[in-house]
Amino acid sequence: MWKFLLAINKKLFWAIPLMMLAGFFFGKSVNQGTVNSLKSLIMPLTFLMVYPMMVTLNIQALKEGIKNVKLQALTIVINFGVVPFLAYGLGMYFFRDNHYMALGLLLASLLPTSGMTISWTGFAKGNIGAAINMTVIGLTLGALVTPLYVKALMGAKVDMDILMVIRQIGYIVFIPMLLGYLTRSFFLKKYGQKTFKEIWAPRFPSLSTIGVLGIVFVAIALKAQQLSQNPAILVQILQPLLILYSVNFIIGTLLGRILFARGDAIALVYGTVMRNLSIALALSINAFGAQGADAALVIAVSYIIQVQAAAWYVKFTDVFFGPAPAGK
Repeated sequence: MWKFLLAINKKLFWAIPLMMLAGFFFGKSVNQGTVNSLKSLIMPLTFLMVYPMMVTLNIQALKEGIKNVKLQALTIVINFGVVPFLAYGLGMYFFRDNHYMALGLLLASLLPTSGMTISWTGFAKGNIGAAINMTVIGLTLGALVTPLYVKALMGAKVDMDILMVIRQIGYIVFIPMLLGYLTRSFFLKKYGQKTFKEIWAPRFPSLSTIGVLGIVFVAIALKAQQLSQNPAILVQILQPLLILYSVNFIIGTLLGRILFARGDAIALVYGTVMRNLSIALALSINAFGAQGADAALVIAVSYIIQVQAAAWYVKFTDVFFGPAPAGK
């Protein structure tokens, strides 16, 4: 079973579109009552999606201190001072008739970094230590400021209960983070660092993938009727996403080349481009009612672009930043 799950985790670029298609055909072929009943799966799937990810998140890394203040500070500025406002502007332009889709773009931009930030930084032979700190800081700050940004930028355009959003972030981020930390501590105590890293740590992201695919399936099934009536909406969603990710990669690459050595520059790119789409997807469905499905649709499509863009960028890191030092 683990080999099968690990294989799926490595093939997300194909698995997510296939699950989107499955959700679409399911939503089209059954009655709306059956589709709506899928909402009862959202919370368990959310927990399955987020909790395993938290087990592999090494919060202890923060205790070692932030060794490159300039790198971490610039990452925060880009993640919370540039990208959300770019996403908001794109959302208001491309989704002027559907503010909940604009909300989806904003939610994705407000929750930077994920376990994939660390993974892709490693694949590109970047500074993994810096990527770990970026992930912990970005996730924590993103969870804290998301209600404030959404209220300030979208509060007049979408129906939102800020206390509900705060509660959902607690359920989706902080409770799984605490449970993940306790689980990690238990496994390290029982099996040791080496066994945990080699055997157990790779398994948890594959469990998270089941939750991701399940949530994507539900999100698309809920919108299947709308998609069948207006398939051009996918093109409308892809346009701002392609602009957002392209600009994000360009900013990270240029600033990385100018200000940092190769390893730190790569960490900067992946620490500012990769978004925590799993948490954004769960929040959109759980905190914004039926219309949150519009936001979820935007986030679900984001998976396709993010995974493929991250993989392709690895192939060009030597072109942008030079070859990795010998032994890396």
